[in-house]
Amino acid sequence: MAQTISVELATTKRPKPDVNKISFGSCFTDHMFMMDYDADKGWHSPQILPYQPIMMDPAAKVFHYGQTIFEGLKAYRTADGRILLFRPQQNLKRLNRSNERMSIPDVDEELALEALRQLVLVDQDWIPNEEGTSLYIRPYVFATEPLLGVAPSRQYKFMIIMSPVGSYYAEGIHPVRIHVESEYVRAVAGGVGQAKTAGNYAAGLKAQEKASAQGYSQVLWLDGVHRKYIEEVGSMNVFFRIGDKVVTPELNGSILAGITRDSVIQMLQSWGVEVEQRRLSIEELFEAQEQGRLVEAFGTGTAAVISPVGELSWEDRKMIIGEGRTGELSARLYNELTGIQRGELADPFGWVMELKGTVSATS
Repeated sequence: MAQTISVELATTKRPKPDVNKISFGSCFTDHMFMMDYDADKGWHSPQILPYQPIMMDPAAKVFHYGQTIFEGLKAYRTADGRILLFRPQQNLKRLNRSNERMSIPDVDEELALEALRQLVLVDQDWIPNEEGTSLYIRPYVFATEPLLGVAPSRQYKFMIIMSPVGSYYAEGIHPVRIHVESEYVRAVAGGVGQAKTAGNYAAGLKAQEKASAQGYSQVLWLDGVHRKYIEEVGSMNVFFRIGDKVVTPELNGSILAGITRDSVIQMLQSWGVEVEQRRLSIEELFEAQEQGRLVEAFGTGTAAVISPVGELSWEDRKMIIGEGRTGELSARLYNELTGIQRGELADPFGWVMELKGTVSATS
């Protein structure tokens, strides 16, 4: 990391909200990080500056060809006042995997981690400490070259913004109702499903609207070829406890490699629980339910951490999972993962990174 990050501190501070009364990702901290890329110069001019609008040319390629990626992670305040990040290096590795798929230049991960560290320290008084709260961090990259030509951009911005958040779901850790989507698809192998890119989420909005209108919290996606194999639930990876095993769809090129997914697999294996990563059809799942072998189901992701599934609706069939109650593994995973994230439990995996120090303005 050869570049020095310049720091301009805000002269006027924003009022801090009650995180339990705002919607997820609707309020932002006093500062943001920004760095530019030009094909002739590479990444340059890293800076922390007051949160503000940015100027964009109407012809910027991101508006026309969707060349953009993003990440999501959280900072936590412990009971004794320490600041912790959860596996940030893995988020930055995935950011570059998404960059590679979308033909965006790699970001220096060491510089990006230092930028993230400094930004969190600058706005550390924004990290809430109430139960279930955190500071959500959104790094993202987008194409800025003003040219209407279908080719990779020669100019980009890498930015980080942050938002204090409470619980992602109004239902909290209680099970949610899920609609199995048979008409629309999220992604296909060979496409960009394994990248965290904006278009994947835009493609899911129509199905989410339909599910919401029917009273469901999320959509369970099936594969785009056979329309029978389970992939993701909403914007989360998904797990099913079938008998004495936990089954999750294998990473096949259309499924995002979740950081929480990987953490859950490692945690379950450390408990002696067998985890199968394989193809799982919706028919097999209903058969397991009918045979009494489907014990519980849950989604995993940065925002919700663990989200138990209490009901699935597929075409004209419905199933209630675990009598609609939060399962034993779901509850234990949630309590232990969030306990590690918040510094309340020991971290045998070496996942948390503590941030220390202060950051001053540069001349």
